Amino acid sequence: ERVQAGKNGTVVNEASVLAEQNRQQQLQRDQELNRQRKAEQDKKALAAQVKQLIEINTITHKGETAFNFTDGSVVKRLYVSNRIHAELTKGQAAIAKLAEQYHVIPVKVAEKIQQRLAETIIVLHNTGQSAEVQSEDDPYAAYQIPHDLMW
Repeated sequence: ERVQAGKNGTVVNEASVLAEQNRQQQLQRDQELNRQRKAEQDKKALAAQVKQLIEINTITHKGETAFNFTDGSVVKRLYVSNRIHAELTKGQAAIAKLAEQYHVIPVKVAEKIQQRLAETIIVLHNTGQSAEVQSEDDPYAAYQIPHDLMW
């Protein structure tokens, strides 16, 4: 244990300075761990809210009409009734993915879910605005593809 005199004549103990530095570093690590834990808890809470919203508001969609949509880069097919098919194409209903299953939900619920966890909503047609950005040099820009096109 060394004791040194500083410029203004005060005695500085190296061990106490090192102990204080270690305490500050430990405090910073603890605060960072607490922030990470809180972020993880918030993420789990959002996922639980989304799961509950989907489970409570799922619309029974069994039918014979195929509705095709993309999930990432994969084209998926969901068989729905004619009424649900019309609602999906008009933007009155949406498709959400929960635990590798697809659920048809009302658009108002889908908007709430999109605010919380956007990647859960797979299909949500915005009727007021075009979802795709058109390129100026696109030769097919004048040809609109209808959402109710049967493949």
